[in-house]
Amino acid sequence: MEVTCLLLLALIPFHCRGQGVYAPAQAQIVHAGQACVVKEDNISERVYTIQEGDTLMLQCLVTGHPRPQVRWTKTAGSASDKFQETSVFNETLRIERIARTQGGRYYCKAENGVGVPAIKSIRVDVQSMKNATFQITPDVIKESENIQLGQDLKLSCHVDAVPQEKVTYQWFKNGKPARMSKRLLVTRNDPELPAVTSSLELIDLHFSDYGTYLCMASFPGAPVPDLSVEVNISSETVPPTISVPKGRAVVTVREGSPAELQCEVRGKPRPPVLWSRVDKEAALLPSGLPLEETPDGKLRLERVSRDMSGTYRCQTARYNGFNVRPREAQVQLNVQFPPEVEPSSQDVRQALGRPVLLRCSLLRGSPQRIASAVWRFKGQLLPPPPVVPAAAETPDHAELRLDAVTRDSSGSYECSVSNDVGSAVCLFQVSAKAYSPEFYFDTPNPTRSHKLSKNYSYVLQWTQREPDAVDPVLNYRLSVRQLNQHNAVVKAVPVRRVEKGQLLEYILTDLRVPHSYEVRLTPYTTFGAGDMASRIIHYTEPISSPNLSDNTCHFEDEKICGYTQDLTDNFDWTRQNALTQNPKRSPNTGPPTDISGTPEGYYMFIETSRPRELGDRARLVSPLYNASAKFYCVSFFYHMYGKHIGSLNLLVRSRNKGALDTHAWSLSGNKGNVWQQAHVPISPSGPFQIIFEGVRGSGYLGDIAIDDVTLKKGECPRKQMDPNKGRTPAWWLCQKGARSGADMEPLPWSDSGTPEMGETGIRGGTGGTLQAL
Repeated sequence: MEVTCLLLLALIPFHCRGQGVYAPAQAQIVHAGQACVVKEDNISERVYTIQEGDTLMLQCLVTGHPRPQVRWTKTAGSASDKFQETSVFNETLRIERIARTQGGRYYCKAENGVGVPAIKSIRVDVQSMKNATFQITPDVIKESENIQLGQDLKLSCHVDAVPQEKVTYQWFKNGKPARMSKRLLVTRNDPELPAVTSSLELIDLHFSDYGTYLCMASFPGAPVPDLSVEVNISSETVPPTISVPKGRAVVTVREGSPAELQCEVRGKPRPPVLWSRVDKEAALLPSGLPLEETPDGKLRLERVSRDMSGTYRCQTARYNGFNVRPREAQVQLNVQFPPEVEPSSQDVRQALGRPVLLRCSLLRGSPQRIASAVWRFKGQLLPPPPVVPAAAETPDHAELRLDAVTRDSSGSYECSVSNDVGSAVCLFQVSAKAYSPEFYFDTPNPTRSHKLSKNYSYVLQWTQREPDAVDPVLNYRLSVRQLNQHNAVVKAVPVRRVEKGQLLEYILTDLRVPHSYEVRLTPYTTFGAGDMASRIIHYTEPISSPNLSDNTCHFEDEKICGYTQDLTDNFDWTRQNALTQNPKRSPNTGPPTDISGTPEGYYMFIETSRPRELGDRARLVSPLYNASAKFYCVSFFYHMYGKHIGSLNLLVRSRNKGALDTHAWSLSGNKGNVWQQAHVPISPSGPFQIIFEGVRGSGYLGDIAIDDVTLKKGECPRKQMDPNKGRTPAWWLCQKGARSGADMEPLPWSDSGTPEMGETGIRGGTGGTLQAL
């Protein structure tokens, strides 16, 4: 059934000069039928009653310009309650098959931004009535649980209804209305029973009082069907008993199968059976409810799981039967499931010649015992190990003992454990090989760069994981490969006795700036190669220290050694190399490469093409340094090539009292397509910064570049060095055909022409160093 409710909203017209055709929102809620309770003298309160399961439709008709927007909201209480977060933006609110929980106050709000919104509400009562129950209460005063002549007896009737207070009850005996008398009393709202319950009391029960009693519940004037319940009172009406059928006290099923728990109830009338969990506090039944009613006494469970195992209680309900102490019984549910074992997978390391004990333990399972255990080595079945008498009584683990670890006995072992329901497997990987080294990533300033060669060294540090678990580590196989290259340089690094937690160090030298490298490190014992560890090392230039002693910046790192662009200049310096140059850049100006002559090397330069203009300045500012000496020398390489070259200035910014910039050096004009070096002495009186200022000349052929900036304590050298002579060429000659770890022995270099990364021994020189710290 569909009902439409119409409600006229009270509106106050809103007029304002200058508005023209604009008008505030006005609305009315359209209704049809007689279900709305409307009082003309109290138009603000509307009550609409609808039967549960019907369709609710409220329509809000609006006028006003611009067209108002309609919003429906609902609260469960009074009009002062806050709106719910969820709203319906539509002129028609429609709810199919309305439920009792959807009753409440509904608001229609019409708004168009002109004047105040029009807001009205209507209360919707969803009327329902279901679930009629009865109770038989013997003489409470005499604490009787049976019906006896000469004692009092009370029959009670209750329905779940909305609104509960509008329900009316009527009693019948043997099909005729029950008549009130001194011995037959009908009462309402018994304090011992649920609210709005009707009770029929028989005082001093006589034989003539036996019969069939019927209770009928109604909603006067509402289209809700009546509900009735009847009960027979006779000498055969007896309280219930409950029991578990023979052989059903313990139910055992496998996980994933259905299960049925059963309790038998006897008595007249026979009440429903309520099921609950016993052994788990506040535990819910599989249905998600703390109690579940079954009319036939059977609790049916689909696809049981292991957490459903436990004790279940069945008890008689105190409704639709005798209102007496519930009778109860218990059923045990055992859910069988396959075993769970540990370890599921284990890496077992042991020195050659030492024994090993492998144990596969049962964590849980039902049954909680091991019925059988089968061992395999590399997939081949092993003979059953001898059974320990003490463990045979309650087997909860399986063991396999290896008298000595050898190369032949190393490999994969598998233990399959069964408990007659299923099986689980423990896997063991037995070996005498060493664990992998663990690289140390917190080495302070691991990168050390070289000024002119564009090479760098790297301090590689590591510890050995669990060195005492296997035979001592004799040496490491070190492999270094430049990223994006196929060949690698391989080196054998001997070591002495390695202790747990001991920090080992090796210096990788002659790495090419700014390339990154993959380093692989493999320990070797008398067993052979152990587990390899690898990492990537990157070239990074350290940010200049405030308490400097000697800082050189090659601009190879994006952080450019902590230098920053001045925010008060006209444009910025640019970091680039020969590979990142703009192919359409202006010819006949700027350097082709950095000072090293390699295409990968970076430098800083100013681009003087449009939109740059004559006199535009770009400033590159160093970090702040603490002055700890009287004299410093700023050394750097510059490239000033092009017919429109402007000026390159070096300034010193003092930080004693504010910021004061002082010119220390300046050069202007075309100096040729070469890198040249400058040494500039400075004498800062306190904390200071150095500033490279590039000034744009008269045209676009005026790119200026700088590279390899060094700030050093002391005086500058008197003789200038030609930067274009004596450059160290790129040497990285990758060793071809590097041997694999399978046939690796402590090796010298296989190619005599390849420079070594370093020699083992005491730290120093240009070679690599391995040192225990």
